[in-house]
Amino acid sequence: MQRIAFLALTLAMSAVAAVPKGNAENYPSRSIRLIVGFPPGSAADITARLVGDFMSRTLGQQVVVEARPGAGSSIAAEFATRSPADGYTLFIASLTNVTNAVTSSNLQFDFIKDLAPVVPLTGLPLILAVHPSLGVSSVDALIALARSKPGELTYGSVGPGSVGHLAMELISVRTNIKLVHVPYPGSPPQVTDLVAGRLSMALAVASTVMPHVEAGRLTALASGSAKRPRFAPNIPTIAEVLLPGFECSVWFGLMAPAGTPRAVIEKLAVTANAALKSEDVIAKLAASGFEPLGGSREEFAQLIARGMVTWAAAAKAAGLRE
Repeated sequence: MQRIAFLALTLAMSAVAAVPKGNAENYPSRSIRLIVGFPPGSAADITARLVGDFMSRTLGQQVVVEARPGAGSSIAAEFATRSPADGYTLFIASLTNVTNAVTSSNLQFDFIKDLAPVVPLTGLPLILAVHPSLGVSSVDALIALARSKPGELTYGSVGPGSVGHLAMELISVRTNIKLVHVPYPGSPPQVTDLVAGRLSMALAVASTVMPHVEAGRLTALASGSAKRPRFAPNIPTIAEVLLPGFECSVWFGLMAPAGTPRAVIEKLAVTANAALKSEDVIAKLAASGFEPLGGSREEFAQLIARGMVTWAAAAKAAGLRE
C-alpha cells in the first residue's frame, strides 16, 4: 500500500506546474494533438476519436488524433514526453504502457515521472473464456482440472509481456497450477484457435470473445474487471471467485507531458469527463464494448499506481523481471 501511495503521489505531482495565469485562461487558442500509440481502428484510436470529437466541439478548437504506432505504444509515449508541456500535445495512455514500464529496461523515458495523469477514459474488461470441451463451468472447476493435468492445459495471449500473458501467469502462481503459454501475433488468430479448440483458455478482451460466448462456442467463467461488466452482470469477477483484489481490465486514459499547467490539466479533465457522461458518446462506446470510466487525476494516478505494483509482480511470476 505504501508503494502504491508513493507512485500515485509522484504521478499526481507530475500534473502540477506554476505558469502565468493568462496562459491557462486562454487555453486552448489553437488545435490540440492527441497522440495514439496504436493503429487507426484500434481500441485506443476509437477512444481517442470519440472523446476527441466531443472535446473539439466543447473547447472550440480541433482535437487532431495522430497515430504513432510501434513498440507497444512506447514510441508514442516517448514522443509525448519530449513535447512541450503546454497542453497542445496529449497522449492516450493504456495499461500496455504500465506493463511496458515493468518489463522493459530500455525505455528512453520514465512513464511515472515524465507523464501527468489527466483522466481515465475507457475500459475494456478481459474475460476468462474456455473451450466447452473442457467441461468446466466455473473458475474453481477450471483450477481443479488444471491441477489434475499439470502442464497439459494451454492458454493464449497476444504476445509475451501482454496483459493476458502476465495475468494468466499471476493466476498460475497464486493458485499453484501449471499452464502452457501460447503467444499469438494478435487477438484474431488467438480467438480463432480458442473457438476451434486448439487452445484451452484465454483471458481476452470482452469484445473479441463475448460474441462466441453468446453463440455457445465458448464458455465465459469470469471477468478481470474490478466490478461485473454492465453487459454481462451474471459473469462473476476473478476477484470474487478466486483472487481478492485482482483487477485486469484494459484501460485507456488521457495524459499530458509532466509540467503541464495544472489549470490546463483541470480544464481538460472537466471536458473529458463531460464527454464520458454524454449519452451519444456512451452509446457509441458501448457499441464497441467499452465501459466509460472518468474521474479525477488523483483517481487515475491511483489506477496507474496499482497497476505498476500488480504487473511488476506478474512480470516477476512470468520470468520477465528479476
